[in-house]
Amino acid sequence: MIRFQGQKQVLLHTEVSMPLLGLGVYDIYNKEAERVVSDALEIGYRLIDTASLYKNEKEVGNALKSSGLKREDYFITTKVGNADLGEEKTLQAFEQSLSRLGLDYIDLYLIHWPIRPHRKEAWKALEKLFYLKKVKSIGVANYPVPILNELMAYSEIVPALNQVEFSPWLFQAELLDYCRNHKIQLQSYCPLTRGIKLNDKRLETLSRKYNRSPAQLVLRWNIEQGISTIPKTSHKARLKENFESLDFEILKEDWVSMNSYNEEFRICENPIDFL
Repeated sequence: MIRFQGQKQVLLHTEVSMPLLGLGVYDIYNKEAERVVSDALEIGYRLIDTASLYKNEKEVGNALKSSGLKREDYFITTKVGNADLGEEKTLQAFEQSLSRLGLDYIDLYLIHWPIRPHRKEAWKALEKLFYLKKVKSIGVANYPVPILNELMAYSEIVPALNQVEFSPWLFQAELLDYCRNHKIQLQSYCPLTRGIKLNDKRLETLSRKYNRSPAQLVLRWNIEQGISTIPKTSHKARLKENFESLDFEILKEDWVSMNSYNEEFRICENPIDFL
């Protein structure tokens, strides 16, 4: 089912459509979080990514309620936090997230980090939520290939999505191939490296070629390869700039060249440490 007319989107293996470009709301709080989500929805964003750990689900829900949009017109992701992993604890945490968001269902529910003692039980809770139709899709975040292999050994449902840190400077080719081969949608967070790598001379050259900002090129680099991406910003001008990455294309030779920027540069923890 195509839900988001005019937007670049992907059909998850659960037969649910999801926009490829969204907004991440990590480290945005209180009234600012509500304002940023409202601005994003006004601009045209329809994918909002939050988490219980972000402490802003209530504000996201307030912005959704005041937007006037129909429930089917936006896609909401949230995540179960580390302290709530375990079958019963995860089920309880989900109900709390649902209440804070003020929604009847969640489009996508993720395990935020693969904490070792309870990740299996947490996944079983997510499968139960899926079977109960309280969530449209379930998935994981920060799962490298070895932990995905572990999950595949006990899961009844293949994760619909794996959200990981991913950028031209952290081009995880093996993980991308694995996800594609198993019909797991890859989604990138910190795609813009919090601005640290946007002055890369190679990227600046492409920026002049396309008359686009370095940030727009990186976001389009994701989209050209079918990778969903959820850049975070609290500035309305940058929200607009990021959203405009949907209205141009990069030649294949250029986005393939960008794949070679990889230098294993990370902003966040390496999840392989959770093995």
